[in-house]
Amino acid sequence: MGGSNLEVFKVGSTIYCQQQQLNSAVWNVPPPGTSPQPPGLRLTWTRYIMFPIAVMYYFGTNLDNRFHVAGFWPNENQTHKIPHERDEIKNELQRLQRKRLEKRAARMELEPLENKEE
Repeated sequence: MGGSNLEVFKVGSTIYCQQQQLNSAVWNVPPPGTSPQPPGLRLTWTRYIMFPIAVMYYFGTNLDNRFHVAGFWPNENQTHKIPHERDEIKNELQRLQRKRLEKRAARMELEPLENKEE
């Protein structure tokens, strides 16, 4: 019983193979199981598509261990602190004003000396 059904599939696959061979002869299409591209095209595809993907995968995984430089980013104690409270902001503004006035006073002391030399 099973043998007769299998014969139908054999005939159908034979007809399919004959149609593929006919199509490949008429339309210049390679038969199934062969590569449709010449070897140079496969190399180009590998070069321009797969190589960048492989590089991105290699360098994109485990970045912390690969490119870790100890002490590159400053610690929280080494960075500036932004004032949030009203008193802190007021103190910071006073400090900046004092610093600006000190620089201005130093500049004013040097300016008369520069004018006398000329």
